[in-house]
Amino acid sequence: MTATESFIDTRPPAERWSGRLASVVPKNRARRTLLFVTIGLLVVSIVRTVSSNSDDLTASGTYRSALALAVPILLAGLGGLFAERVGVVNIGLEGMMILGTFGAGWAGWKYGPWVGILAAIAFGALGGLLHALATVTFGVDHVISGVAINLIAPGVVRFLAATAFTGQPGGAISQGPSVKGNTGRISLPFLSGGDLFGWRSPDLLVRLERKHWFFFSDLAGIVHGLTSDLAWFTVIVIILLPVLTYILWRTPFGLQLRSIGEKPEAADSLGVPVYRIKYIGLAISGGLAGLGGAFLVIETGANRYNEGQTANRGFIGLAALIFGNWRPGGVALGAGVFGFSESLRLRSADSVRAVLLLAVVLLVGAAIWALLQRRLVTLVFSTALATFFLVYYFITKKVPTEFQFMLPYLTTLVVLVIASKRLRPPAAVGKPWRKGDTT
Repeated sequence: MTATESFIDTRPPAERWSGRLASVVPKNRARRTLLFVTIGLLVVSIVRTVSSNSDDLTASGTYRSALALAVPILLAGLGGLFAERVGVVNIGLEGMMILGTFGAGWAGWKYGPWVGILAAIAFGALGGLLHALATVTFGVDHVISGVAINLIAPGVVRFLAATAFTGQPGGAISQGPSVKGNTGRISLPFLSGGDLFGWRSPDLLVRLERKHWFFFSDLAGIVHGLTSDLAWFTVIVIILLPVLTYILWRTPFGLQLRSIGEKPEAADSLGVPVYRIKYIGLAISGGLAGLGGAFLVIETGANRYNEGQTANRGFIGLAALIFGNWRPGGVALGAGVFGFSESLRLRSADSVRAVLLLAVVLLVGAAIWALLQRRLVTLVFSTALATFFLVYYFITKKVPTEFQFMLPYLTTLVVLVIASKRLRPPAAVGKPWRKGDTT
């Protein structure tokens, strides 16, 4: 190569632009996350500004509701994470959540919400141990075992509800009496008007939100929604997320657990008790799913057990797990996307229409990224869907109710399709293994 040629970039245009973008994006993970969050907020602010009657996009009430809707999905997704990190597919999360709803409803009615939470964890963990018995000890196909748990759990819970609740005040075969009390609520002082040693602090964020200023009011609305009128149950789950992340990636137990999901024969050769860790992982998986069921009972407004309360959130938790690439932070992001979509659907049709425009911007960004990465299928899919949403946005003034109901599920599906190429499940997930196997 001559000196002149060394100054000429002969790479294809897409590769050159991809390299330039990579050089702009910070290498530090915290700075990279902050950059993407800022860009995302700017996009939402622009859409909120140009769309009529779309203030709900950044309203504090939207994000407060979204957080509550995301928590049970997050817990189900984390449950699936612990199962699949030990190599076991857990389709039975829905059934374990159902067991948790009964545990929380019965023990909460008898002894209060905190005992109800512990009972929900125990009931869910029993479901996880049943799944471990079938898959780890007896070698039953993981999907068959999970489906069986999903079929058995509603029947078991219906029998228990008929035995425990029938004839009690407010109780029936399909619902339980009200839980005694609640876990309490908190708002952060100064930011969201919380109490500080008995003194009511100013609510600065809500004042800024009401100004409707570009970006700053939007940021204030989002932060206010995530820091005001929080249930203590929600606070505990938020704290639980980094704790579980630390356990998985910074402790010897987490290393053993993840090694089993990647190469159990290698872990066994190093003296790791593979069967025992699988049982523990599945017990944790079921306990987290049961905890999600407890949240539905205690914090969603019903404050009692109701039949069908989970509404397939266990399966959505699995989708959040896949979207999150089998990592706790990714699972939280996936649960947040679903919670945000569902929250908008519940608030107003105008907000759902604004989401169409927001989807166009995000899909165009996904198409550009796919072009730079030379991913033809993702490029075609993103471009076609962006065009459809843009046309639909201009030709309709009101989004049909059916589309509003589909929005959370459609959002999950689109995100999974776009993100599918970068996903990497644990190498040994779903594969049968017996002690002594070397392949």
